[in-house]
Amino acid sequence: MKRKAGNTSVTTGFNKKNYKYLCDQLAGMDPDLKHILDTHGYPPMWTRENSFESLVHIILEQQVSLASALAALNKLKEKLGNIVPESILGLTDEEMRACFVSRQKMGYIRGLALSIKNKEIDLNAFTAMPDEEVRNSLVSLKGIGNWTVDVYLMFSLQRADVFPVGDLAAVNALKRLKQLDLSTIREAILAISETWKPFRTIASMMLWHYYLSNNKKRV
Repeated sequence: MKRKAGNTSVTTGFNKKNYKYLCDQLAGMDPDLKHILDTHGYPPMWTRENSFESLVHIILEQQVSLASALAALNKLKEKLGNIVPESILGLTDEEMRACFVSRQKMGYIRGLALSIKNKEIDLNAFTAMPDEEVRNSLVSLKGIGNWTVDVYLMFSLQRADVFPVGDLAAVNALKRLKQLDLSTIREAILAISETWKPFRTIASMMLWHYYLSNNKKRV
């Protein structure tokens, strides 16, 4: 599942053709993941375009509900039509606030827009770069941390071997699935995720599916 870019290995991606096969492979490796498939079926294959808009969406999702982030994204779309760096940079603070964008996230989104406009960041080039090179490029920008990069790698670049240890839904689902104590430390969570290599992204999607399916049952 790896190819070479120079002297650095690049984890290959997943796609519609191999997604269910990879889910089945994981189910064969881990009976708890098999339980998810047996009980809830295959998880959706969550993906997004490799675009500036997708990264804006992920920034908006930081530390808020998915519904709140989507509301802000839709307001920006309504205001701009196309969410591209030039259109974002043309908005005033007041216009961005009217789109439910906080002052802090205005700075993050404008910083990303400037980096792309000035050709310091090239999203198209990321498709051929190893995960860690993509990560290093993006975390150099203010407001973009590991969780944001993890989601971008998983959803937009469709990299198959990412575990978002900073994602509460994925981690809490893992704790429940494995019947772990709520105080289980990060290192122990990461150690479990290592057993799912090189398909940790797929395992994460199974965990999200488990989390969402269980939450629906409680409503």
